[in-house]
Amino acid sequence: MANLDPQAKVYLEMFSQMPALQSLDAQTVREMFALAPPVEVELAPLAKVEDRMIPVADDAEIKVRIYTPEGQGPFPLFVYYHGGGWVIGDLETSDASCRMIANRTGRVVVSVDYRLAPEFKFPVPVEDSYAALKWVSENAVSLNGNASNLVVGGDSAGGNLSAVVSLLAKEQNGPKIAAQVLIYPVTALGYDTKSYQEFENGFGLDRDLMIWFGNYYINSEEETKNKYVAPLLAEDLTDLPPAYVLTAENDVLRDEGLAYAERLKQAGVRVETTIEAGLVHGYFTNMAVFPERIKESISKFAKFLSEIDQKVSRV
Repeated sequence: MANLDPQAKVYLEMFSQMPALQSLDAQTVREMFALAPPVEVELAPLAKVEDRMIPVADDAEIKVRIYTPEGQGPFPLFVYYHGGGWVIGDLETSDASCRMIANRTGRVVVSVDYRLAPEFKFPVPVEDSYAALKWVSENAVSLNGNASNLVVGGDSAGGNLSAVVSLLAKEQNGPKIAAQVLIYPVTALGYDTKSYQEFENGFGLDRDLMIWFGNYYINSEEETKNKYVAPLLAEDLTDLPPAYVLTAENDVLRDEGLAYAERLKQAGVRVETTIEAGLVHGYFTNMAVFPERIKESISKFAKFLSEIDQKVSRV
């Protein structure tokens, strides 16, 4: 029997009352979530929150939300990519968690509203995410930020995008990333690990739902082998930024997150891992149900980032 936190049981009970998302089309799922009544949650105090439009490829624009902590600055930076399987989710999904990250890490957090599949399949979400990273680096001064101390992070598909932009920045001699915070990241589209078998149904992110997301995202089966879809399959993981990899105990994605952490370690990258006991996929952006556990998770990677801060300041 799975070890479940009492709040996780409440969350899964709520989740089980919804129709199976994988039985619906993407637009219906988005509309269903949009119609859900807003829930009052704790919002961490900040100096300022601001939305801006930034340019990406094809003369398009995407929105970013900038969370500035209280204090003088210039602040270190954190580029955040939300979850939702590259298909659902937006700036609101991770709003309360991003506020708390900015408040508790003392970083300007820039949350990125990359374009979604199936309207914008791979590689568009990756390209938008990398364009946003470059924009933040180039505009650090106007954000009251310090471009020499820039980290990337995100949850689920956003964890995948964080890992992928870290690869791209290394390969393309792009912005220097000080660290990556990967929260239950997707690192492959194999759907066949032990945790996929163990938590296949009834734990929020079902195996079939993850396959639904993956099929919307990619253009062909061949792309499951592409390292910018599946960073776990990248041959060379050397010289990547230090990584904090956080997984949930009862999550289909647990084992591939841990496998990616292990591969980074083998490549000589500094890595810290946490398996959040009793928790399920999706907890990190659900402030209504998991406020204390989210605070604990942020405290853990805030400590990791404070060590990065000390290292950067010595350079």
